[in-house]
Amino acid sequence: MDVVSLAKITRKITRKINIKDVEIGGGSPISVQTMTNTITSNPTSTLNQIEKIEKAGADLVRVSCPDQDSTSSLKEIVKFSNIPIIADIHFHYQRAIEAAKAGASCLRINPGNIGSKDKVKDVINAAKDYDCAIRIGVNAGSLEKNILDKYKEPTYEALVESALFHANILQEKDFHRFKISVKASNALLSIAAYSSLSEKIDCPLHVGITEAGSFRSGTVKSSIGIGNLLLNGIGDTIRVSLSSDPCDEVKVGFDILKSLGLRQKGVTVISCPSCARQQFDVIKTVREVEEQLDDILTPITVSIIGCVVNGPGEARSTDVGITGGGKGTHQIYVNGIPDHVIKNKSVVDHIVYEVRKKLSSLN
Repeated sequence: MDVVSLAKITRKITRKINIKDVEIGGGSPISVQTMTNTITSNPTSTLNQIEKIEKAGADLVRVSCPDQDSTSSLKEIVKFSNIPIIADIHFHYQRAIEAAKAGASCLRINPGNIGSKDKVKDVINAAKDYDCAIRIGVNAGSLEKNILDKYKEPTYEALVESALFHANILQEKDFHRFKISVKASNALLSIAAYSSLSEKIDCPLHVGITEAGSFRSGTVKSSIGIGNLLLNGIGDTIRVSLSSDPCDEVKVGFDILKSLGLRQKGVTVISCPSCARQQFDVIKTVREVEEQLDDILTPITVSIIGCVVNGPGEARSTDVGITGGGKGTHQIYVNGIPDHVIKNKSVVDHIVYEVRKKLSSLN
């Protein structure tokens, strides 16, 4: 069922670029990406992880290219990946040129360590020659020395100045197929930097809070930072940076977008926190249902409510719902309407069955 929105976010319109077949900016759906943590010079393990990332729903994936062995393996990785590959480049501009030749769809370069203006121009030429986009990836932890000397610390003004300086280099070379990120591990600093930058340039913005932390704390910090920016219409592609499995980053990213009504993918569970009124173990049920439906990418909503206080109301806006009814009976809702009652059946198995049945009717 369609979720009724009381308010709609107005996105700032940026110019559109393509990263292979994924459109970024210009009102295109906000894309979700993550980064592999395998050794790139081992293409087998990297491709195995990319396959899992793709199944999690990622639109793009970034791989680190710290050495020539990595860029040499990139050609095979690009060949067998079903989603566009972004090559992550630091320190050695030659790695960017090699990555472009190997077929990367985008080159991420860090202004703080990529080298001189002439080296950046060589990277631009390679991007033009081999049909690559570029991301200018400014990071509070690795700003250029001259900018740090000027501002004394990583301020939002420093991040924006670095981004605009390098954007100007690209534009001088008549290269406009780029996006920018201005990330910090401090959510408020990131918000200020992106907000300022969005007023000064019309290129797509890649939004994230860098080095956000562990799964729990990093999810909270990223949700606050990324969510704030998205609410203000800022952001064309996102990455949630967690010290966790890359697939977790993808799932959290989509959860952020789903919570704001910006994009729907996979199962959305509406569930109560549980209390003494619950007629079945809500917490265990939600956990097991999410695990068993983790493979689904089609948007579908499920309500799991332990009693009749809010259950019927929540079920009206979901595709499949269950409400604890007492004496071992539970009301099942389909398309927001009471459909049937179950008794002495596995709650988890029945919800999973009804969801997959609903999914079959949609396909």
